[in-house]
Formats: sequence, structure tokens, C-alpha cells
Amino acid sequence: MMGHRQVDQVALFYEFSLERHIPADHLLRSIDRFVELDDLRRELAAFYSPMGRPSVDPELMIRMLIIGYCSGIRSERRLCEEVHLNLAYRWFCRLGLDGGVPDHSTFSKNRHGRFRQSDLLRRVFETVLRRCLREGLVGGEGFAVDASLIEADANRQKGVEGEKGLPPEVAGRAVEEYLAVLDDAAFGAATEITPKFISPADPAARWTGAHGGQAFFAYSTNYLIDVKNAIIVDVEATTAIRQAEVLAAKRMIKRSMGRFDLCPAKLMGDSAYGSADMLGWLQEHGIEPHVSVFDKAARKDGTFARENFAYDRDHNVYFCPSGKELTTTGTLVNDGATMLYRASKHDCAGCVLKSKCCPNTPARKVPRSINEDARDMARQIAQSWEGRVSRRLRKKIEMLFAHLKRILKLNRLRLRGPCGARDEFLLAATAQNLRKLAKLIPMPA
Repeated sequence: MMGHRQVDQVALFYEFSLERHIPADHLLRSIDRFVELDDLRRELAAFYSPMGRPSVDPELMIRMLIIGYCSGIRSERRLCEEVHLNLAYRWFCRLGLDGGVPDHSTFSKNRHGRFRQSDLLRRVFETVLRRCLREGLVGGEGFAVDASLIEADANRQKGVEGEKGLPPEVAGRAVEEYLAVLDDAAFGAATEITPKFISPADPAARWTGAHGGQAFFAYSTNYLIDVKNAIIVDVEATTAIRQAEVLAAKRMIKRSMGRFDLCPAKLMGDSAYGSADMLGWLQEHGIEPHVSVFDKAARKDGTFARENFAYDRDHNVYFCPSGKELTTTGTLVNDGATMLYRASKHDCAGCVLKSKCCPNTPARKVPRSINEDARDMARQIAQSWEGRVSRRLRKKIEMLFAHLKRILKLNRLRLRGPCGARDEFLLAATAQNLRKLAKLIPMPA
């Protein structure tokens, strides 16, 4: 028998439970166990006035932002619409069926005010990290570090030449933040080279062509992860340049040591972190450098390179392929970072290998970095079995960057300025750690 269309009749009473309508295997139900915002109101109390109309609950806004970054919802306007309609989102935000959703402009007002003044997003990230530590997901022995370029919210076609500087009529919050970080070694002071183009919309974003295609304005998100379960231990926003990324690595390691007492036994990284200064810094802090050495000593003209000269550590001399000594007077060059070892002109003049060693100079000189011992250690580790294992484990951080861009949709920033980049990177790293917690720790029966 054909059924009849049911006429919509408004019921007088409803019996409805959000708890029963959220599946047991829903992502937000798994994540909700690890969202600890009990101290949020106490930490923000000083940033609210004791008088006036009650504000939007800050815990509600943080929960909504977690939903947005875990689900790849990039627009806050769309996030408010989704929370209004989605039952699982309402359950996670503790709104019930009739709870009001704040306007999207509330996020902008709080972000530029209370959230940044209290460094709230950093606190939320560290709260999730502490939960990872309590659950035993962080080994604390091997760390990996790397950086990835994230396109800035700046039109590449509207950039101005870097030599000319910003137009005098340009103003805005992003410009103020750019002027505030001109002396910061992670941004304006990272290099003395003037960029080819500057974006008037976001001057702190760096013009880069590192991907090999069209150049664009970008920031770098720097991750320090524990390789045991690929938990993000720290995150830092910098300008898109190698010197700033090395500085960010040092800052993140120091912060993990100071705040969480995490002292890694080894650090894994690519050649961007293989400079003599960085390797020497790791040696000073007792960290094994499982890092590819950044070395430009190889020669392209067929003459002997530095590796063809044997170093005698006991007598502090080099021996050339003919067995002659190269000595040093102890004078440092290259801003005190390099020591020169020179051969005797008499030895070089009568040497049969002069055409392959120093055909254009009277005698051969060999530079040696003051951190060459650390470089030698990194080379030995790279050739060992542990070095091969570290190169494989280092790929975990690349997988996190792929997840960040493809799943969480953070391939382009929505906020401008260094503070905007930092906020987005912190929220994205928090979302990735929460998803990792939900994956590794099963729901209780």
C-alpha cells in the first residue's frame, strides 16, 4: 500500500538529546577528551572589565576555532554558519539546540585584543602538548626540525620594488607589525639583502621563488617534532629565509628545554640546519647533530679540495697529498669564524702536484671553521647506520606539512602580518596534536 505524505504538525513537546545523536567514532567526540580549558577564564580575567555587558564566552570561541582548524574550515564567517547548523559542532561547543552562535566579527576583535595580549593561543597549544606528555606520546630523545613555506595573503602582482620601499600612504595593522619586527632576527634583521619586491598589504611577507615556479609572498612555519609519534613540540613563525629558520630552531629547542624540561639527545634536520654555527651550537648543548652538513668546500676546477688534506688534531696541522705541513698562526678571519692554514712557498714551488693543488697562487691555503669538530661529528653520524635511520625518521615532519596543507587546507594564510601568521600556525599545530591524540588513544568502551 502506498503511504501518504505526513503532514507537518508542530509538536507541543520534544524529547531530543544531542549526546545520543553524535556517533561514538566521531572525530570531535575523540578530540573532546583532550580539550582542557578549565583555566582559561582565570588567565583572561585581567583582560576583561568588571563592568558592562557580559562578553562572549572565550571558551566557546576557542572551541569554535579548534573545530575550524581541525576540519579545514578557513573562513570564520562560514565557521559560524557551520556551528549554527551542525549538531556535532553544537555538542562540542556546549551550545545545545538553542544556544546562540557569536558573530564572526567577535573573533577579529578578540584576536587583536585579549588573545594576543595574553598569548592565549600559545597557552592552548602548550596545554595540549602537556596532555601529550602525560599520555606518554613524547619520547624526548630524538627531535626533528624543518620549515615549510606558506603563501601569505598578498597579491604577487601588486608588489612594489624593494629598493623603493613602501609608499608613504600605506597604513594598516600589518604595516605596524612589519615596523615592529624590523629589528627581530626572525624577520627584518634576518638578512641585510633587500627583497626584490615588498607587498603593501603585508610587508613582512617575504618574496621567494624557492618552489621553482612563480615567486610569491610567503611566511615560514617552523616545526620541532618528537619523532616517536610525530608530536609537534613547538612551532614558530618566521620570514621565508634560511637564516631565520635556523634561529627559529634554536628558539624552539631552548623553549622546550625551559618550559617542559625536554632535552633531546639528537636533532634531525636537512642541510639548511647544517651550518658550522648551528652544529657548534648543538655541540655546546650536548645534542648529537643528525644533520646534513652544509659544505661548499668542493672545487669545480679539478684541484684538490679540503677533504684531500689530512688534519692532525694532536699537532694542529694539515698535511697535503705530498705529505707537507700546513700550519696556522692562530689568526681568525671571516668575522672570527675561520682559521687559515698555510703551506710554505718553498714546499709548493717544487711540488709535482702544484698544478692540481694551487696552480694560480704561490702557496696553498686551507680554511678550517672553529666549529669543524662539530662538522666532523655530523659527517661521521651521516655515514653510520644511525644516520640512515635518522634520515628516514626525518620524513615524519614532511608528512605533517603535507597534512597541514592538504587536509587542514592551510596552504595560504588568511590573516596578515607576523602576528596573524603566528596565530594561524599555533592553531593549526594545536589541531594536528589533537588529531594525533584522538588517533593514538582509543575511546574507552
